[in-house]
Amino acid sequence: MKKLLLLGVAFAIVTGCGTSSKSGVNTSQIPQPKNIDPTEYAATITSAELKTMLYKYASDEFEGRDTGEKGQKMAVEYLKQKYVDMEIPSPLGGDDYFQEVPLEKQRVAEAKFSVNGKSFKSFEDHIVLTATNNVNTSIDHIVYVGYGIDDENYSDYQNIDVTGKFVLAKSGEPKDTDGNFITSGTSEATKWTNGRRSISSKRDAAVANGAQGIIFMNDNLFSRYSAFYQRQAASGTAGRLSLKSNDNGIIMLMINEALGKALHASISEDSTPKQIETNINLEIENKSESITSENVVAYIKGSEKPDEIVVLSAHLDHEGVKNGEIYNGADDDGSGTVAILEIAQAFKAAEKAGHGPKRSILFLHVTAEEKGLLGSRHYTDNDPIFPLENTVANLNIDMIGRVDPERTIGTRNYIYLIGSDKLSTDLHNISEEANKNYTNIELDYKFNADNDPNRFYYRSDHYNFAKNNIPVIFYFNGTHDDYHKPTDTPDKIEYDLLENRARLVFYTAWEVANRDQRLVVDKATE
Repeated sequence: MKKLLLLGVAFAIVTGCGTSSKSGVNTSQIPQPKNIDPTEYAATITSAELKTMLYKYASDEFEGRDTGEKGQKMAVEYLKQKYVDMEIPSPLGGDDYFQEVPLEKQRVAEAKFSVNGKSFKSFEDHIVLTATNNVNTSIDHIVYVGYGIDDENYSDYQNIDVTGKFVLAKSGEPKDTDGNFITSGTSEATKWTNGRRSISSKRDAAVANGAQGIIFMNDNLFSRYSAFYQRQAASGTAGRLSLKSNDNGIIMLMINEALGKALHASISEDSTPKQIETNINLEIENKSESITSENVVAYIKGSEKPDEIVVLSAHLDHEGVKNGEIYNGADDDGSGTVAILEIAQAFKAAEKAGHGPKRSILFLHVTAEEKGLLGSRHYTDNDPIFPLENTVANLNIDMIGRVDPERTIGTRNYIYLIGSDKLSTDLHNISEEANKNYTNIELDYKFNADNDPNRFYYRSDHYNFAKNNIPVIFYFNGTHDDYHKPTDTPDKIEYDLLENRARLVFYTAWEVANRDQRLVVDKATE
């Protein structure tokens, strides 16, 4: 699972609920597949097979599966061969099970930046956050967009055209007369408010409105970033991975308040969007490195509603090798990866018996989750193999092989569910009923609350489906002392729990795929 750094990704504010005992499910409204007992197929999901696969997948041989590196390439070949052996085809056709994900490894670039003849210095006044090409340009006007927010409740881009232009935005988010943040109407910070999460949100808003570049003033973050970026530039160390944009990307710089005021003297007080005449000269040498990674895809075609897709996902990558130590990632997310393989085997057994799912099932192993949910974002934002409007649900598995040591009340036979009720009441009820009928796991919604400080809802691959109003469930056992450490090894997995949790996902997917009516999305945000 992706670490929660200062970088976050935000989506709609959602409601939480209690444990399964308090769900109040109306079970009579959930259609069951007629005359087919799925327990025979679920029985093919076994702890012995899960253990055998995970000891291979999370072994030192795979070198921690770091995105784009040798171990990750070995991992995708392993997954492909498993699907070939199970006779489960690829939706891409033939022998091609890999959806290529173009990435860039950013290296810190210095810039020459002058405003009205006055030069400002790299790392003292400005930092290049993104530049996918060399830049040598003169700019005679920019568009000031205030806080740079573009939200359903508030937009700084309303009635202004920034297509092909540079925009200037400042940090923070305005509040209403009651002192609540304007986009949420509450005192809870949002994706626009501050921190690194606001950088990505305001960048995305500029991209969505067609801007060529964004100059973002955040004096607080700048003071924390500048020394680090300067060290990175001096060492030549490669920085973070990002998706390589199909449109050559947006140029993004972070600036301090002194440079902000040189661009717009009243920037600190004024939030009114407007065009500002200026004379900027900007030169940047792009130092990024292109690499390619892969999502692994396989599918079983639906027997009655083949154009409707149920996506089962888990991320295939982990942290790689650091300081000579291999980060095996057995729980994160080897557990989810092998669970998907076993679930695929169960659906294939049903198909061979003449009981294939009514809807198509896509088994999606995504790359670069640890780098910012990049593989799943590429699938949803750039290259959905199946149209998103035809995608019924995403069941995402990220860490289901361990027990949360902080969970001191309740049975060890539990799983945290996140997101099940946020977009579709149908999906939540189906999940509860599948568990009641088949697996009897304690469903714990602790991290589903809207004020969960861990923000797990935004930290795994289901988010990229949820932001498109596709109902999701995130299956998660919680963190533990070995999380993102070289000690996350397969000997510490509790395979009986892994088996039962994988079966729960299978049964839930079975119900979603075989019910007469498509899930109703009754809680969509827009």
